[in-house]
Amino acid sequence: MAGKTRVVKRGKASYFMSILGVTLVLFLLGVIGWLVINTRTLGQHFKEEVEVNVYLRDPLAPADSTALVQYIASKSYIKEYVFTTKEMAKAKYLADGNESWEGILTENPLPQSIDFKLKSEFLTADTLKNIRLDLEKQTYVTEVKYPELLVGGLDSKIKIVNWVLLGVSLLLLLAAIVLIDNTIRLAMFSNRFTIKTMQMVGATRWFIAKPLDLRAILNGAISGGIAIIAVLLIIRSAKRMLPELEAIQDNTQLGLLFASMMLLGILITLVSTHTSVLKYLKKKLDDLY
Repeated sequence: MAGKTRVVKRGKASYFMSILGVTLVLFLLGVIGWLVINTRTLGQHFKEEVEVNVYLRDPLAPADSTALVQYIASKSYIKEYVFTTKEMAKAKYLADGNESWEGILTENPLPQSIDFKLKSEFLTADTLKNIRLDLEKQTYVTEVKYPELLVGGLDSKIKIVNWVLLGVSLLLLLAAIVLIDNTIRLAMFSNRFTIKTMQMVGATRWFIAKPLDLRAILNGAISGGIAIIAVLLIIRSAKRMLPELEAIQDNTQLGLLFASMMLLGILITLVSTHTSVLKYLKKKLDDLY
Protein backbone atom coordinates (compact mmCIF):
# COMPACT_ATOMS: atom_id res chain seq x y z
CA MET A 1 0.00 0.00 0.00
CA ALA A 2 2.84 2.32 0.93
CA GLY A 3 4.62 1.52 -2.33
CA LYS A 4 1.50 2.30 -4.32
CA THR A 5 1.13 5.61 -2.50
CA ARG A 6 4.71 6.54 -3.39
CA VAL A 7 4.06 5.70 -7.06
CA VAL A 8 0.92 7.84 -7.14
CA LYS A 9 2.70 10.75 -5.48
CA ARG A 10 5.64 10.42 -7.83
CA GLY A 11 3.29 10.29 -10.81
CA LYS A 12 1.39 13.37 -9.67
CA ALA A 13 4.65 15.25 -9.13
CA SER A 14 5.91 14.35 -12.60
CA TYR A 15 2.60 15.42 -14.17
CA PHE A 16 2.73 18.72 -12.28
CA MET A 17 6.28 19.42 -13.46
CA SER A 18 5.41 18.56 -17.06
CA ILE A 19 2.35 20.86 -16.97
CA LEU A 20 4.44 23.64 -15.42
CA GLY A 21 7.23 23.26 -17.97
CA VAL A 22 4.89 23.19 -20.96
CA THR A 23 2.91 26.16 -19.59
CA LEU A 24 6.03 28.31 -19.22
CA VAL A 25 7.18 27.53 -22.76
CA LEU A 26 3.73 28.15 -24.27
CA PHE A 27 3.44 31.40 -22.32
CA LEU A 28 6.74 32.66 -23.73
CA LEU A 29 5.67 31.64 -27.23
CA GLY A 30 2.33 33.41 -26.74
CA VAL A 31 3.96 36.68 -25.68
CA ILE A 32 6.33 36.63 -28.66
CA GLY A 33 3.41 35.78 -30.96
CA TRP A 34 1.41 38.70 -29.58
CA LEU A 35 4.37 41.02 -30.22
CA VAL A 36 4.59 39.77 -33.81
CA ILE A 37 0.86 40.35 -34.36
CA ASN A 38 1.05 43.83 -32.82
CA THR A 39 4.09 44.76 -34.90
CA ARG A 40 2.25 43.91 -38.12
CA THR A 41 -0.96 45.57 -37.00
CA LEU A 42 0.89 48.61 -35.69
CA GLY A 43 2.72 48.90 -39.01
CA GLN A 44 -0.58 48.80 -40.89
CA HIS A 45 -2.03 51.35 -38.48
CA PHE A 46 0.86 53.77 -39.07
CA LYS A 47 0.63 53.28 -42.82
CA GLU A 48 -3.08 54.03 -42.88
CA GLU A 49 -2.52 57.22 -40.87
CA VAL A 50 -0.37 58.78 -43.62
CA GLU A 51 -2.38 61.55 -45.30
CA VAL A 52 -2.19 62.67 -48.91
CA ASN A 53 -3.24 66.25 -49.66
CA VAL A 54 -4.58 67.12 -53.12
CA TYR A 55 -4.72 70.93 -53.45
CA LEU A 56 -7.22 72.43 -55.89
CA ARG A 57 -7.24 75.50 -58.11
CA ASP A 58 -9.09 78.59 -56.97
CA PRO A 59 -11.74 79.52 -57.93
CA LEU A 60 -13.38 76.17 -58.57
CA ALA A 61 -17.01 75.56 -59.45
CA PRO A 62 -18.91 73.18 -57.11
CA ALA A 63 -19.67 70.83 -60.03
CA ASP A 64 -15.96 70.53 -60.87
CA SER A 65 -14.93 69.87 -57.27
CA THR A 66 -17.69 67.25 -56.95
CA ALA A 67 -16.49 65.50 -60.11
CA LEU A 68 -12.93 65.41 -58.80
CA VAL A 69 -14.02 64.08 -55.41
CA GLN A 70 -15.98 61.31 -57.14
CA TYR A 71 -12.95 60.49 -59.30
CA ILE A 72 -10.68 60.11 -56.27
CA ALA A 73 -13.32 58.27 -54.21
CA SER A 74 -13.64 55.64 -56.95
CA LYS A 75 -10.00 54.59 -56.64
CA SER A 76 -9.30 51.20 -55.05
CA TYR A 77 -6.50 52.56 -52.88
CA ILE A 78 -8.75 54.96 -50.94
CA LYS A 79 -9.38 54.08 -47.27
CA GLU A 80 -11.11 57.35 -46.33
CA TYR A 81 -11.24 60.90 -47.65
CA VAL A 82 -12.57 64.34 -46.84
CA PHE A 83 -13.18 67.44 -48.95
CA THR A 84 -11.65 70.40 -47.11
CA THR A 85 -13.17 73.77 -47.95
CA LYS A 86 -11.31 77.07 -47.54
CA GLU A 87 -13.18 77.72 -44.29
CA MET A 88 -12.27 74.26 -42.95
CA ALA A 89 -8.64 74.81 -43.96
CA LYS A 90 -8.60 78.12 -42.08
CA ALA A 91 -10.09 76.55 -38.95
CA LYS A 92 -7.45 73.81 -39.05
CA TYR A 93 -4.70 76.38 -39.62
CA LEU A 94 -5.74 78.36 -36.53
CA ALA A 95 -6.24 75.18 -34.46
CA ASP A 96 -2.59 74.28 -35.11
CA GLY A 97 -1.58 77.44 -33.21
CA ASN A 98 -0.87 79.70 -36.18
CA GLU A 99 -1.63 83.43 -36.06
CA SER A 100 -4.65 84.81 -37.90
CA TRP A 101 -4.03 86.90 -41.01
CA GLU A 102 -7.10 89.04 -40.42
CA GLY A 103 -6.21 92.73 -40.70
CA ILE A 104 -3.39 91.83 -43.08
CA LEU A 105 -5.17 89.91 -45.84
CA THR A 106 -8.72 90.46 -47.02
CA GLU A 107 -9.14 87.01 -48.55
CA ASN A 108 -8.47 83.47 -47.35
CA PRO A 109 -5.22 82.37 -49.03
CA LEU A 110 -5.61 78.70 -48.16
CA PRO A 111 -6.71 76.43 -51.01
CA GLN A 112 -9.44 73.83 -51.04
CA SER A 113 -8.16 70.28 -50.88
CA ILE A 114 -9.13 66.66 -50.99
CA ASP A 115 -7.36 64.86 -48.16
CA PHE A 116 -7.30 61.09 -48.13
CA LYS A 117 -5.65 58.09 -46.48
CA LEU A 118 -4.64 54.94 -48.34
CA LYS A 119 -5.15 51.29 -47.53
CA SER A 120 -1.95 49.92 -46.01
CA GLU A 121 -1.10 47.63 -48.93
CA PHE A 122 -0.91 50.64 -51.28
CA LEU A 123 1.40 52.71 -49.09
CA THR A 124 4.72 52.28 -50.88
CA ALA A 125 6.98 54.94 -52.37
CA ASP A 126 6.44 53.76 -55.97
CA THR A 127 2.65 53.51 -55.62
CA LEU A 128 2.42 57.00 -54.12
CA LYS A 129 4.54 58.45 -56.94
CA ASN A 130 2.19 56.92 -59.51
CA ILE A 131 -0.84 58.24 -57.62
CA ARG A 132 0.67 61.73 -57.51
CA LEU A 133 1.46 61.68 -61.22
CA ASP A 134 -2.10 60.60 -62.03
CA LEU A 135 -3.75 63.24 -59.85
CA GLU A 136 -1.50 66.08 -61.00
CA LYS A 137 -2.72 65.41 -64.54
CA GLN A 138 -6.22 66.40 -63.47
CA THR A 139 -7.18 69.87 -64.67
CA TYR A 140 -8.18 71.31 -61.30
CA VAL A 141 -5.27 69.96 -59.23
CA THR A 142 -2.34 72.29 -58.45
CA GLU A 143 -0.25 70.07 -56.19
CA VAL A 144 -0.21 66.68 -54.45
CA LYS A 145 1.70 66.40 -51.17
CA TYR A 146 2.53 63.56 -48.76
CA PRO A 147 5.43 62.90 -46.30
CA GLU A 148 7.90 61.31 -48.73
CA LEU A 149 10.71 60.72 -46.20
CA LEU A 150 8.34 59.05 -43.76
CA VAL A 151 6.86 56.78 -46.43
CA GLY A 152 10.29 55.80 -47.75
CA GLY A 153 11.63 54.77 -44.35
CA LEU A 154 8.46 53.38 -42.76
CA ASP A 155 8.00 50.40 -45.03
CA SER A 156 11.63 49.23 -44.80
CA LYS A 157 11.75 49.60 -41.00
CA ILE A 158 8.51 47.67 -40.55
CA LYS A 159 9.84 44.86 -42.76
CA ILE A 160 13.09 44.67 -40.78
CA VAL A 161 11.24 44.48 -37.45
CA ASN A 162 8.87 41.84 -38.84
CA TRP A 163 11.74 39.68 -40.12
CA VAL A 164 13.65 39.96 -36.83
CA LEU A 165 10.59 38.99 -34.78
CA LEU A 166 9.76 36.18 -37.19
CA GLY A 167 13.29 34.80 -36.86
CA VAL A 168 13.11 34.99 -33.06
CA SER A 169 9.70 33.29 -33.13
CA LEU A 170 10.96 30.40 -35.26
CA LEU A 171 14.01 29.87 -33.05
CA LEU A 172 11.82 30.02 -29.96
CA LEU A 173 9.35 27.57 -31.51
CA LEU A 174 12.17 25.10 -32.21
CA ALA A 175 13.49 25.53 -28.67
CA ALA A 176 9.96 25.11 -27.30
CA ILE A 177 9.46 21.82 -29.12
CA VAL A 178 12.76 20.48 -27.77
CA LEU A 179 12.09 21.71 -24.21
CA ILE A 180 8.54 20.37 -24.10
CA ASP A 181 9.69 17.02 -25.52
CA ASN A 182 12.44 16.72 -22.90
CA THR A 183 10.06 17.74 -20.11
CA ILE A 184 7.53 15.06 -21.11
CA ARG A 185 10.20 12.40 -21.49
CA LEU A 186 11.49 13.15 -18.00
CA ALA A 187 7.94 12.92 -16.66
CA MET A 188 7.44 9.57 -18.40
CA PHE A 189 10.73 8.27 -17.00
CA SER A 190 9.10 7.84 -13.57
CA ASN A 191 6.43 5.59 -15.15
CA ARG A 192 8.81 3.30 -17.03
CA PHE A 193 8.51 0.36 -14.63
CA THR A 194 4.70 0.63 -14.56
CA ILE A 195 4.66 0.53 -18.38
CA LYS A 196 6.98 -2.48 -18.51
CA THR A 197 5.08 -4.35 -15.79
CA MET A 198 1.79 -3.94 -17.69
CA GLN A 199 3.46 -5.31 -20.82
CA MET A 200 4.84 -8.30 -18.95
CA VAL A 201 1.40 -9.31 -17.65
CA GLY A 202 0.04 -9.35 -21.22
CA ALA A 203 -1.40 -5.86 -21.80
CA THR A 204 -1.38 -4.69 -25.41
CA ARG A 205 0.43 -1.55 -26.55
CA TRP A 206 -2.87 0.26 -27.15
CA PHE A 207 -4.17 -0.71 -23.70
CA ILE A 208 -0.97 0.62 -22.07
CA ALA A 209 -0.67 3.77 -24.18
CA LYS A 210 -4.34 4.84 -24.21
CA PRO A 211 -4.66 6.17 -20.61
CA LEU A 212 -1.24 7.85 -20.84
CA ASP A 213 -2.14 9.46 -24.18
CA LEU A 214 -5.46 10.69 -22.79
CA ARG A 215 -3.64 12.10 -19.77
CA ALA A 216 -1.16 13.79 -22.13
CA ILE A 217 -4.02 15.43 -24.04
CA LEU A 218 -5.52 16.66 -20.77
CA ASN A 219 -2.17 17.96 -19.52
CA GLY A 220 -1.52 19.71 -22.82
CA ALA A 221 -4.95 21.35 -22.71
CA ILE A 222 -4.40 22.46 -19.09
CA SER A 223 -0.99 23.91 -20.00
CA GLY A 224 -2.44 25.70 -23.02
CA GLY A 225 -5.33 27.10 -21.00
CA ILE A 226 -3.10 28.42 -18.23
CA ALA A 227 -0.67 29.93 -20.75
CA ILE A 228 -3.52 31.66 -22.60
CA ILE A 229 -4.85 33.16 -19.37
CA ALA A 230 -1.36 34.39 -18.49
CA VAL A 231 -0.92 36.01 -21.93
CA LEU A 232 -4.34 37.67 -21.59
CA LEU A 233 -3.23 39.15 -18.26
CA ILE A 234 -0.08 40.49 -19.91
CA ILE A 235 -2.16 42.02 -22.72
CA ARG A 236 -4.53 43.63 -20.21
CA SER A 237 -1.60 45.11 -18.29
CA ALA A 238 -0.05 46.42 -21.51
CA LYS A 239 -3.33 48.08 -22.51
CA ARG A 240 -3.52 49.84 -19.16
CA MET A 241 -0.09 51.34 -19.76
CA LEU A 242 -0.68 51.97 -23.48
CA PRO A 243 -4.41 52.49 -24.22
CA GLU A 244 -3.54 52.91 -27.92
CA LEU A 245 -3.07 49.13 -28.14
CA GLU A 246 -6.84 48.70 -27.92
CA ALA A 247 -7.32 50.47 -31.25
CA ILE A 248 -4.90 48.22 -33.14
CA GLN A 249 -5.86 44.87 -31.59
CA ASP A 250 -6.72 42.22 -34.16
CA ASN A 251 -9.07 39.79 -32.38
CA THR A 252 -9.02 37.32 -35.29
CA GLN A 253 -5.23 36.94 -35.23
CA LEU A 254 -5.26 36.86 -31.43
CA GLY A 255 -7.80 34.03 -31.52
CA LEU A 256 -5.61 32.12 -34.00
CA LEU A 257 -2.62 32.63 -31.71
CA PHE A 258 -4.48 31.19 -28.73
CA ALA A 259 -5.78 28.26 -30.79
CA SER A 260 -2.21 27.57 -31.97
CA MET A 261 -0.93 27.65 -28.38
CA MET A 262 -3.58 25.14 -27.30
CA LEU A 263 -3.01 22.87 -30.30
CA LEU A 264 0.77 23.01 -29.92
CA GLY A 265 0.57 22.13 -26.23
CA ILE A 266 -1.69 19.15 -26.87
CA LEU A 267 0.14 17.92 -29.97
CA ILE A 268 3.69 18.03 -28.62
CA THR A 269 2.63 16.56 -25.26
CA LEU A 270 0.75 13.72 -26.95
CA VAL A 271 3.51 12.89 -29.46
CA SER A 272 6.25 12.99 -26.78
CA THR A 273 4.22 10.84 -24.39
CA HIS A 274 3.32 8.24 -27.02
CA THR A 275 6.88 7.93 -28.34
CA SER A 276 8.19 7.60 -24.76
CA VAL A 277 5.72 4.77 -24.05
CA LEU A 278 6.78 2.94 -27.21
CA LYS A 279 10.45 3.42 -26.32
CA TYR A 280 10.03 1.81 -22.89
CA LEU A 281 7.92 -1.02 -24.33
CA LYS A 282 10.76 -1.91 -26.72
CA LYS A 283 13.41 -1.93 -24.02
CA LYS A 284 14.35 -4.93 -21.92
CA LEU A 285 13.64 -4.81 -18.20
CA ASP A 286 17.34 -4.65 -17.31
CA ASP A 287 17.78 -1.58 -19.55
CA LEU A 288 15.27 0.41 -17.46
CA TYR A 289 17.57 0.58 -14.44
